[in-house]
Amino acid sequence: MDDPSSASNKRKRRRGRKAKASPPSPDRSSPSPAPAPVAAGRRGRKPRRHEAPADADAARPPSPPRRGEPKPVANGGDAVAVAVSEAAPASWDEVVRVVPCMDAVVKVFCVHTEPNFSLPWQRKRQYSSSSSGFIIGGRRVLTNAHSVEHYTQVKLKKRGSDTKYLATVLAIGTECDIALLTVSDDEFWEGVSPVEFGTLPALQDAVTVVGYPIGGDTISVTSGVVSRIEILSYVHGSTELLGLQIDAAINSGNSGGPAFNDRGKCVGIAFQSLKHEDAENIGYVIPTPVITHFIQDYEKSGEYTGFPILGIEWQKMENPDLRKSMGMKPDQKGVRVRRVEPTAPESGCLKPSDIILSFDGVDIANDGTVPFRHGERIGFSYLVSQKYTGEKALVKVLRDSKVHEFKIRLATHKRLVAAHVKGRPPSYYIVAGFVFAAVSVPYLRSEYGKDYEYDAPVKLLVKHLHAMAESPDEQLVVVSQVLVADINIGYEEIVNTQVLAFNGQPVKNLKNLVTMVENCKDEFLKFDLEYDQIVVLETKTAKAATQDILTTHCIPSAMSDDLKA
Repeated sequence: MDDPSSASNKRKRRRGRKAKASPPSPDRSSPSPAPAPVAAGRRGRKPRRHEAPADADAARPPSPPRRGEPKPVANGGDAVAVAVSEAAPASWDEVVRVVPCMDAVVKVFCVHTEPNFSLPWQRKRQYSSSSSGFIIGGRRVLTNAHSVEHYTQVKLKKRGSDTKYLATVLAIGTECDIALLTVSDDEFWEGVSPVEFGTLPALQDAVTVVGYPIGGDTISVTSGVVSRIEILSYVHGSTELLGLQIDAAINSGNSGGPAFNDRGKCVGIAFQSLKHEDAENIGYVIPTPVITHFIQDYEKSGEYTGFPILGIEWQKMENPDLRKSMGMKPDQKGVRVRRVEPTAPESGCLKPSDIILSFDGVDIANDGTVPFRHGERIGFSYLVSQKYTGEKALVKVLRDSKVHEFKIRLATHKRLVAAHVKGRPPSYYIVAGFVFAAVSVPYLRSEYGKDYEYDAPVKLLVKHLHAMAESPDEQLVVVSQVLVADINIGYEEIVNTQVLAFNGQPVKNLKNLVTMVENCKDEFLKFDLEYDQIVVLETKTAKAATQDILTTHCIPSAMSDDLKA
């Protein structure tokens, strides 16, 4: 983990996975950068973020009450205790009713082997991390997706046990940062009651976060209250979903641990916190509506299909002159469609400058919010995220002063620059020492570090933040680097430059480029790059030199396995 101190005044978010290291060394896990909270449906630049080392207080079992003393009420270590009359004696069995919930919290040990996006033909050195998880019904365990990202082996250990059990990963929800595990050994499930889920808490409700954070090896408990409920930027998922902000400490290693209410019900999963010089004790929890959506999605389809979105960019309609110019009546409210994703199902019915008045019968305000609970409003993307991939929704639209209704099938987001590779190894292609790759967020992070939003070339950032894919299989293909050889003299300084065309034909994706180069019968290979650069190589000489370059650099193949088919 990086040093938490920084001269920057930008907000920083961090995830809570704890890397296995000799105490008191800080966490060495590398979390994904988080986007800054922005209005739902709009894009924006994301701030820098750093993880910080932290410690936590270990939980202790409550002592039995003395004769005549009142039974203790809910606190950090007793999430389900019930207040009784001071005159009534309390039994030991009543006091320790919290033990089944505490015993359901497990420690997750994971060995990760991350791809090397800068040298895609090999992987990085493996490393270990530990985090938290908890047992739910159906012989399953929930934890964070980033806790088992690029996993090679996952093991679980119960509280008070000296045995680590091998776990199987059933599903990983990248967007919502949740992973579902199971254990085949029957012994693991003996004597443990699964955690039960509660409803979405209200502001100021007490919460208790349980897990295995940095600072010790035993279970730890921290307490606080719900400070805020809104659409949050999820660090790992690079998306925006409903989230809880709490003031209980969430430290490295707390990731995946449950957050209990004062009735002992789980109201969320700890997953990230905010680090800023002007902020203290700001942690974030994945709430039960998001958890339930993930579990039901897996149960319905047998796999995680994701959270659907409305494939548009939109604009607020708070200015009265703007509303009047768009033909809106005084009693009409909504948001204006700026752009529609060409690959989204909505592209068949929605158009730029349409005014979205309502979604599934819920009116949308001029600021893009909808009623949530008493005295609360929330971004209308919450309504979309409650749907499942493939479901339909009724959208009411104002177009040319006339109201139209459309039944829209919802789908997940297809980005030109993918936010995740979902466990797949990166694709690459090498010819005459030129290494071609498809740009993704992990690729940018590998090339320019976690602050890639500031250090990457502007043209790549513009495409990452604002460009839309014209087809489902479109990719941003670049010359990643040039492996120096006699045949590529003069081209050595070409780095991370987009490939626009090959021999006059546009390059749609990496596989398309491979097909055109491998089947080329022309005398020369000509690559048109951005910034009006061109690369010209003699076809026979280039293909003949490729094998020698691969041998020199100990590269097993000129292309990744997914491109050989």
